[in-house]
Amino acid sequence: MPEWIVIFYPINFLSAYVLYIYLYNRRKLIGFHLGMNLTMVTAGGLALGTGIIFINLYPFYFLEATLFSVIVGGISGVLFGNLFDYQTLLSGYITGLMMGIMAPMVGAAAYEGVLFLIMIEIFILSSFCIAAALRLTKPDTFVWRGLLCIYY
Repeated sequence: MPEWIVIFYPINFLSAYVLYIYLYNRRKLIGFHLGMNLTMVTAGGLALGTGIIFINLYPFYFLEATLFSVIVGGISGVLFGNLFDYQTLLSGYITGLMMGIMAPMVGAAAYEGVLFLIMIEIFILSSFCIAAALRLTKPDTFVWRGLLCIYY
């Protein structure tokens, strides 16, 4: 596996940081359903990307890859879930934990798959962009690209 894939770590963490700052300023406008989904996307995405990159860089360190991706997923789930409420915090933590456990397995199954890794990175970054594209107007209501969606 080429060593240049390590560049995805700072890209993932920087995009998650930018999304966190964006959501922190708008957290009062986000209901618990949308907040829970945002937390699950970010925690799962970060854990998935971290585990796949780590196991492709160090293929014989499966335990370390699992522990690292679980820690990253759990911390990101707690941080993003803490923006909203306790239920969302628990949901984000569990999602990060489960994705962190599964990510090295997926990475080992797709070993030497640069195209697979690029597809996962595109998925993660596009889900962060979709989360940031929500233009919040009032609690539990958001407008996304001209389409009005209301949660009940």
